[in-house]
Amino acid sequence: MQKSKQKLFHLSHTDLDGYSCQLITKRCFEDITYYNSNYGSEIDSCIDSILRKIYMEGSDDNLILITDLNLSLQQAKNLVQGVENSPKNIEILLLDHHKTGQDCAEVYDWYHLDTTRCATKITYDYFLAKGYGISELETYVNVVNAIDIWLHESDYFELGKVFMRLVAGSREINRMLFCEQNSAYIFHSLEEAMQFVGQKDPHIALDDAIHRIKKSYFLQNGQENNTLENLIAAFVVDMLSAKKEQMAVHYKGYKGILTYSIGNTSIIGNEFLVRNPDFDFFMDINGRKNISMRANNKVDVSKIAKELFGGGGHANASGGKCESFKDSFVYDKVKEQIQEIMTIGENNE
Repeated sequence: MQKSKQKLFHLSHTDLDGYSCQLITKRCFEDITYYNSNYGSEIDSCIDSILRKIYMEGSDDNLILITDLNLSLQQAKNLVQGVENSPKNIEILLLDHHKTGQDCAEVYDWYHLDTTRCATKITYDYFLAKGYGISELETYVNVVNAIDIWLHESDYFELGKVFMRLVAGSREINRMLFCEQNSAYIFHSLEEAMQFVGQKDPHIALDDAIHRIKKSYFLQNGQENNTLENLIAAFVVDMLSAKKEQMAVHYKGYKGILTYSIGNTSIIGNEFLVRNPDFDFFMDINGRKNISMRANNKVDVSKIAKELFGGGGHANASGGKCESFKDSFVYDKVKEQIQEIMTIGENNE
């Protein structure tokens, strides 16, 4: 069966089961936009983004697929209202295994709930029954099912543990800032890891190979071999450089870039500033309100950290805490808060 021409907007969880559901649809649809979310209000944010995306770029035939996430009754109601108010044709399908979605499943016929299988197996069985040629994924699906619903007597359980850790540890590309690249990285890692299914002691072989699998992604574009940290930094700085004007913040005539939970701030921040001399400082904030700042002898970031966040440190490496910061799933809202603090700081001088 050929891939579907329907335009797919696939929202899934942020763990092995969630990304594996998307690996299945990757083989069934030609045109897919991926979203990943944890539970709670992040789901609302993703659904809003999907509906806006469909309104702006959707086709005449769109499918919103939600996997490995349960909706509250209010979230389901809001989704239905959003679809009904859209000028585009939109189908809704939810495939999940969390019993906390039972009330929704009793109300909506598009809400498919089965607590006996993981979401990956539900998704696999659903699209296999539709005639898609995905049977080569059967063993992999059984590996995910074994670990996700904790079938510890299964022959696949130990391998599933390694797959689960592979996804949990794939945080090198920030999901908020680079959603598409984050998904591509995790898909690459899982597809490389699939090669170990069926080998002798596959859980040990995969465990030994994880470092190589990670490096292979960052070496794809012909880069010279280097440490994983340096390869990641170069890759992330490339992405930041392409979006730097969208991520720029300003304070007292100085221009900086603001990131969110970027990780490895010292290496990434320094490389970004070296490669982008039009920027004076690098700033990162995380969900715990911690601020990390870097400079390259153009501005004393210890003064900025002290003036704005009650922090301090060195001229080229400082930090603080933004007590008024309200965490968000949307980068633009994060940036808006920080730039407002900077503007108020300037006006109070």
